[in-house]
Amino acid sequence: MMEEQDILELIKGRKSSRMPFDENRPIDPAVLKMILEAAAWAPTAHNMQNFEIVVVDDKSVLTELSKLKSPVSPVFIQENYPQLSFSEDEWKERKTGILAEQFPPEWLSEEARQGKLQPPASELGEQVRRGPVLLIILYDPNRRAPASEGDFLGVMSLGFMLENMWLTAAAYGIGFHILSVLGNEPLAAEVKKTLGIPRHLHIALSCRLGYPANDPPRLRVRRDLEDFVRYNRYED
Repeated sequence: MMEEQDILELIKGRKSSRMPFDENRPIDPAVLKMILEAAAWAPTAHNMQNFEIVVVDDKSVLTELSKLKSPVSPVFIQENYPQLSFSEDEWKERKTGILAEQFPPEWLSEEARQGKLQPPASELGEQVRRGPVLLIILYDPNRRAPASEGDFLGVMSLGFMLENMWLTAAAYGIGFHILSVLGNEPLAAEVKKTLGIPRHLHIALSCRLGYPANDPPRLRVRRDLEDFVRYNRYED
């Protein structure tokens, strides 16, 4: 049985694996089934279970998807600026956000900062093609949580399901990377057409699963408990 400390260490070790995966190392079907079982047992508002999952592990389908082009929103680039740190020391001090070095250099220009940069659309490429498994997470708006404005509880439920899968994958040393771009139009329409997804279902996001071909250690930051925990009353 997993000890409490083991659970916390598993949570701390969970991370996004943004690098290409080893395309010659498949995921054991039994392990993949456990990851999907973890999704099934996630808590969802009113037990609505408001999701469907398309498992893509056929190399020809992955290759077809990899050729689809993904536009980048200028708003996405612009709104990331408040989250950027331009040195590791700054990042350690802020304890939130991401390092600017994760962005292409042209995304750090003044034009990009003003929301005027429109990068050309690019293919999804080898990240999708080389991954042994791609999960397409579908949201069913017909299974809406009652009395939840904007279906906030339903969207939150998707997060619970995702975390269950992510931690299970991490327990088996499997890399996990969220690709939110597949849910953005017009790319989402192309993905749905390729995979035969019904029109009423929305692509919430997708997840790449696999074994990283190269996964060097990197700095990670989090706020300390005293930065966000209050007891009994909220006071500045």
